Amino acid sequence: MKVVVADTGVLISLGLIGKIELIENIFGELYIAEAVWNELCSYDNPDFSFAQFEKLKSKVMPIHTKNYLSVIMDYGESESVILYEELQADFLLIDDSKARTIAEALNINCIGTLGLLLKAKEKNLINELKPIFKKFLSNGRFFSKKLLNKILARTGEAEIK
Repeated sequence: MKVVVADTGVLISLGLIGKIELIENIFGELYIAEAVWNELCSYDNPDFSFAQFEKLKSKVMPIHTKNYLSVIMDYGESESVILYEELQADFLLIDDSKARTIAEALNINCIGTLGLLLKAKEKNLINELKPIFKKFLSNGRFFSKKLLNKILARTGEAEIK
C-alpha cells in the first residue's frame, strides 16, 4: 500500500466530479495537511459540495517541522510537501506548476489530477475523461485545453472544441 499526501487543488478538482475515492483506490493511504483542510473548508463554489470531504477529516495531520517553504509556496502546498517528507510518503498529489517544480527539485514523487485520472481510466475506474475535463473547464480549474486534448487523443476520446 502506498502513502499519498494530497494538496488542495487536486482535492477540489476531484471533489467537483465526485471522485475523491479514486485517490485511495489507486494509491492507498491518504493524508492531508492541516493547511489544506483549512483551504478546503473555505473553498466556495456552487457546484462543489463540501459534505463529501467530511469523511476525510480523519486523514488531516499536523506537520511537526517548521514550515521552511512558506516563503516560496502557499501554506497548503508547503505543508503538503513537509507532511510528505515527515511521513516518507510515496506520492504528493499536486497541480500547481511552481509548487510542483519545487517539490520535484526536492526529489518528491509528484502526480497531478490529470495523471491520477489517466491512471483511473487505465484501471477502468472511470469510463470517460472528456465529460470530466469539460466540467473542470466550466468550473474554472486551470488546465490547458491543449493538454486536455492531448490526453483525450492518447485515450482515444474526441477532443474538446
